[in-house]
Amino acid sequence: MNILLISCYELGHQPFNLASPAAHLRRAGFEVTCLDLSVQPMEPNLVKQAQLVAFSTPMHTALRLATRYVRTVRRLNPDCHICFYGLYAQLHASQLLRNTTREPVAHFVLGGEFEQGLVELARNLAHGKPPRTQVPHTGNQGRETALPRQAFVRPDRSSLPPLSQYAHLQIGDKRRLVGYVETSRGCAHRCRHCPITPVYRGAVRIVQKDVVLADIEQLVEQGAQHITFGDPDFLNAVKHALAIVRTMHERFPEVTFDFTAKIEHLLEYRTLLPELRHLGGLFVVSAVELLNDQILRYLDKGHTRADVEEAVRLTRAAGLTLRASLMPFTPWTQMQDLLDIFEFVETYEMHQQIDPIQYSIRMLVPVGSHLLNLPQLAPHLVGFDEETWVYQWRHPDPRMDQLQTELFRLVEEASQQKEDDLVTYDRIRDRVFEAAGRTPSASCANNRARKQYAPRLTEDWFC
Repeated sequence: MNILLISCYELGHQPFNLASPAAHLRRAGFEVTCLDLSVQPMEPNLVKQAQLVAFSTPMHTALRLATRYVRTVRRLNPDCHICFYGLYAQLHASQLLRNTTREPVAHFVLGGEFEQGLVELARNLAHGKPPRTQVPHTGNQGRETALPRQAFVRPDRSSLPPLSQYAHLQIGDKRRLVGYVETSRGCAHRCRHCPITPVYRGAVRIVQKDVVLADIEQLVEQGAQHITFGDPDFLNAVKHALAIVRTMHERFPEVTFDFTAKIEHLLEYRTLLPELRHLGGLFVVSAVELLNDQILRYLDKGHTRADVEEAVRLTRAAGLTLRASLMPFTPWTQMQDLLDIFEFVETYEMHQQIDPIQYSIRMLVPVGSHLLNLPQLAPHLVGFDEETWVYQWRHPDPRMDQLQTELFRLVEEASQQKEDDLVTYDRIRDRVFEAAGRTPSASCANNRARKQYAPRLTEDWFC
């Protein structure tokens, strides 16, 4: 039985969500081909040969792209079985499996811990082809929602494009190849707007230490000089994470790394930050979102503006760069909230620590989002949009929605033109101040002393 695993977009890194299931499926005896459409063209012959085509959808952009590519797959191979797997597949299982004028988008949906589910699905298809709306252990629902504890195996990256085709680590004018691994899945926290919350509901699943280290070893052999730990929060299982980076540093002392962690974890584990830097940590990504404490409470973020300020001080004292991700545009955002973000950036000189795209991010409300249980959101909801796969909302001040659209387009054009990030930042800031009827201070573009070449990946951080 031929299986084709397809990734459409995974934030510019070599797709772990292809490599991991490929290893499990090959170990079970199946012939597996991987195709990453973010760097490879669609291969008609591969599609025509596959009995099962499975799309990886760990994020919103990947889901939207996959639902477009599936039309091509159906045209090329109308008899193949189609599966969607990953966070956003599970969130939108009802929509993906629903009968349309002809047939559903997907025949099967797997979410959360999908490797063993894919193996079981492939086995059932190979031994008699069960009804197209059935997945093992789910009756006739067509989706797997359980989170079984799996025995992971080393991801098989043999058929993936080389690391050179993906995001690099950039420090000044120097670039390094980057490998991406995961040491855990899920999250112990339940931020309302996070897609992980309705799927994992506070659960964390650990990838065995020896599997992670074996994966790092093969990435280093492929040329990786830097590792991105892609866990939703690297410090959820802090002892496990520390054991891995300590051993990695012993074996590969020249390899650096980055990770993602909540602001509250950076404060809770402040004494560990210097060690993480000593072991090769260069930067940490943390979802700051906004600086308005009331909105942060709506989102159940678990931190305040004061906590963010403390996290900036702690990471700098430890020698780590804090790369903040933002979500400035919510139904409750006021113009002053946007001005506060720029005041914060100026005060702490974080211009190089925030990718320009972050200033334009708009809150997403997918199916199943815990935001839908928030009474304060209800007055702003418009309804579910099948084209964008999210619940649409409107800001009570139409100027805010217009400004978000303008900023997104500005950043998109700047990226296409490869504009200097500081220049883009100036233009974003000036546009926001203009919309607020205010005049910003002297342009930061004239203060090049701030250009400290903070370490970053060459792919902007957004989903």
